Amino acid sequence: MSAPRLVTETLGGSPLSRAAQDGQVPADWFPARPSGAAAWRARAESVRQEFAGSRWLAGLRPALDPSGPAAERLERVAEANGIIVTTGQQPGLFGGPLYTLLKALSALALADRIERETGIPCAPVFWAATDDGDFAEAAWTAVAGEGQVHRLSIPRRGPDGAVMAEMPLGDTGEQFEQLVAAAGSAPHGAILDALKAAYHPDATVGGSYVRFLRSLLEPHGIAVLDAWHPATRAAARPTLVEALRRAASVDEALALRMVAIERAGFRPQVARVPRLSLVFRALAGVKERIPIAQASEVAHRADSILSANVLLRPVVERRILPTVAYVAGPGEIAYFTQVSAVADALGIAPPLAVPRWSTTIVEPSIDRRLGRLGMVLDDLKVPHEAERRVGDRAMPAAVRDALDGLRHDLASRLDTLGSVVQGLDHLIPDRVVEGARHQMLHRVDRLERRLRAASRSRATEAVMDLATVRAALMPENQRQERRLNPVPMLARHGDLLLAQLKAGAAMHAGTLVGG
Repeated sequence: MSAPRLVTETLGGSPLSRAAQDGQVPADWFPARPSGAAAWRARAESVRQEFAGSRWLAGLRPALDPSGPAAERLERVAEANGIIVTTGQQPGLFGGPLYTLLKALSALALADRIERETGIPCAPVFWAATDDGDFAEAAWTAVAGEGQVHRLSIPRRGPDGAVMAEMPLGDTGEQFEQLVAAAGSAPHGAILDALKAAYHPDATVGGSYVRFLRSLLEPHGIAVLDAWHPATRAAARPTLVEALRRAASVDEALALRMVAIERAGFRPQVARVPRLSLVFRALAGVKERIPIAQASEVAHRADSILSANVLLRPVVERRILPTVAYVAGPGEIAYFTQVSAVADALGIAPPLAVPRWSTTIVEPSIDRRLGRLGMVLDDLKVPHEAERRVGDRAMPAAVRDALDGLRHDLASRLDTLGSVVQGLDHLIPDRVVEGARHQMLHRVDRLERRLRAASRSRATEAVMDLATVRAALMPENQRQERRLNPVPMLARHGDLLLAQLKAGAAMHAGTLVGG
């Protein structure tokens, strides 16, 4: 089987995210990325000074539960008072979309590059946000089929607001079979076996996610941290208690930052909820935000189970891991402009976010269909443009010529009419003729669209090619990495595809470290 083709793309995102990526926001919103080995070494040394030896790993080892290359790398880094590159994501069905894997491989590549350039041991850690309560996001994934996208989803089997670590998974046999069908005659079935073992009926949504990611990432040296594990919660608790004690100050700092973001012409990524702190408490596994009025009281209760919201989590992570950088997606980069205000209010150094690598995987069968259509990936990104081109190619030349002739004749005769009636302008203003021109040409455009659609419906092979290509590369008019599950592609191409992805991520890491 020939190799897939990878198309590296800009990360994109909201105007705020793009401005932060380009260094076009104030430095106190979004710390500047180090440029060059010396600058990265200086940042790494500042992080190392905050952590003594391997004590952080001793406390978090049960939540990481590393094995194989991931365990060996973590131990080596901790013993040498090294540093960590982190990334993470909330659970998604069957491991979630492709960008989950891209974030993990980007963190691995950045850790490798920093270690090579600075000489300071560095390891990647993936933060699996099993403390998240967004079941709607965790309950689905998508795969591409012949001519369409298939959404696979599971029903809720636990209370609304329950953390994914405690949300029952149930039987996913039907959804798994749909994913297997999308993989086709996959020669690399080990990943399907690992997925089936992780997503068994007695598992939780978060537990199955962690187990599968470990089977996928640990052989490459990437450890996976379970955010809801008691060891993680214990390590995070001092920062969460401090956030409760300073809840009013944190809220004020966040409000001021959001005003500054809006005055600069941007929209904040995360909305502020007045009178609520950034800390959740869990009651019977169900999360609720703690009101600022109750924050001090809850902070003094030793039995409260606490967790961070999205703006506080990077600050917590920075306190419990020697994190030199967090590898972020476009939405995360946008909200890190708010995270820095939270960190400042707590007297903590703001975490550094760097953009992950972005790519689209073009498999050989899809590439062949693109070739038959005479298109490239960018042709799919303009709404309806690819369909118009298929219709144009399918429309007989005589029909196109007749339409062009009709437009030319109309324009010519209307020009003549306009000149003839100039002497009657007190009875027939110019706008009457121009209005008629607009209406007639509009009707010709409508006629052309109908003729193109009729021609396209007869070009069945081209129509199916386009539908299949769109499902694989721009599913639901979104980037492939934001919708499609990578497991079918990994089952088809195995280590070859993983090696390509790691190479692409390594090139991206070179730009992050080298400047």
